[in-house]
Amino acid sequence: MSVLEVVNYGDTILRKKCQPVNDFSKLPAFVEDMFDTMYEEEGIGLAANQVGVDMNLFIIDIAHTDEKEFPRIFINGEITKSYGESVFSEGCLSIPQVALEVTRPEKIRFKYQDMKKQWYEEEFDGLLARAIQHEMDHLNGVLIIDLVSEMQRAKVQREVNKIKNESMSRIQRISGKKRFVL
Repeated sequence: MSVLEVVNYGDTILRKKCQPVNDFSKLPAFVEDMFDTMYEEEGIGLAANQVGVDMNLFIIDIAHTDEKEFPRIFINGEITKSYGESVFSEGCLSIPQVALEVTRPEKIRFKYQDMKKQWYEEEFDGLLARAIQHEMDHLNGVLIIDLVSEMQRAKVQREVNKIKNESMSRIQRISGKKRFVL
């Protein structure tokens, strides 16, 4: 299929709470493009709003770190419970070249739909739980920069400001062009 453009810090869609998915008919091609994009960018997860689409959908593939895992698609997700705590260095495709120590629950209970509109509720832990939380944050307008101390933020602020300025310049150049809509 095709690789989509990942939007960067500064783009307003990253601060918006994404809308639920109601029309599943056009998702297969879009999800395939999302996987192509995530692999091209060398990420392990990607939320729809990171490619400019306002919908509650994200993908994750951590199969390279856990042979029992497989590429996953989560639609209309909601974290219903969380347990424990862990700290891990996280990066983000929308804030390239920045990694921050983020504290998150170690285990979560997560309710979501698949591509066939079937509902599931499962418990996840480890890297998969962390990735789900990271992508759900995206869909709720929260970025890793929002989850760290002022001291950590100050250490990367120059780089984050540079990303934001470049993003704003790009947005101004393409203003008037319609965003990808499903």
